[in-house]
Amino acid sequence: MSNRTSQYDFTIIVPVYNEQDNILNLERALGDFLPKSIRKACVLFVNDGSSDGSLQGIKEICARNSDFYYISFAKNAGLSAAIKAGIDYTGSPLLGYMDADLQTTPDDFNLLLEDIDSYSMVIGIRANRKDTFFKRIQSRIANSFRRMMTGDGATDTGCPLKVIRTDAARRLPLFKGLHRFLPALILLQEGGTYKQVPVRHFPRQAGKSKFHLWNRLWGPFADCFAYRWMRPRYINYTVSENNTNN
Repeated sequence: MSNRTSQYDFTIIVPVYNEQDNILNLERALGDFLPKSIRKACVLFVNDGSSDGSLQGIKEICARNSDFYYISFAKNAGLSAAIKAGIDYTGSPLLGYMDADLQTTPDDFNLLLEDIDSYSMVIGIRANRKDTFFKRIQSRIANSFRRMMTGDGATDTGCPLKVIRTDAARRLPLFKGLHRFLPALILLQEGGTYKQVPVRHFPRQAGKSKFHLWNRLWGPFADCFAYRWMRPRYINYTVSENNTNN
C-alpha cells in the first residue's frame, strides 16, 4: 500500500469503536509522543463503524495534526477487521497497534521499537494491571488455556501495545478473534520471532469497555481450536529466483 504513511518509518494503528469521550485524550497522548518517537511516526485511526461521534472527532483531530490519518468502515466489522485494515493501509516498514482506551501509553512504543530490528514483533506485557480482580482472573484463565493450546509462550496477548514489521504483519492470517493470537501466528512464519517487554498500564479514564465474560473467555476458547486447525495448514515458501523485475 503506497499512501502518505509510506513517508514514515512507523505507523501507529488505533482502532476506534464508540470512543468519542477519548478522542481528545488520544490527540493529546499521540501528539505528545510523535516528536519523541525514536522512529519517524504517524497515526492511522481505523473507525470501526462507530455509532457515536467518534468519526467526527477523528476527522477534526486529523485536520489539525499533519501526522494523523484515518480510514472509516461503512459499518462495524470488529477489532480483528480493524487491525487487518490498518495493516492493509500501512505503507511504512514498521507498524504498531494500541487501543483507543489509553490504558496503555504510546510513550512505551519506544521500549518496543528498541528491539524490533532483531525480531518480527515486539509486544508489551501489562505490568501492575489496573483492571478489576474479576477481569484479571478472566484474562489469566484465557491466557493459560491459549498457551496450552498454541505453545506460543506469550504471557499477555491481551496487551494491545505491539510493534510488528509490516512485511510480517501482511502475512498474518487474520480472521475474527485471531488478533488475540498474534505471537502464535508470527511463530507460524518461517523465521518468525517475537519478544515481550513490560509496559505501563492505567485505569480507563473515559468511555466503556467493549469486552465482557462472553467475548473474553468463550471467544478465545473457541478460537484456540481454529488456530489448531490452521497451524499445520499454514503456507510457508521462499522464492529463490525470479525475473519479474528484469
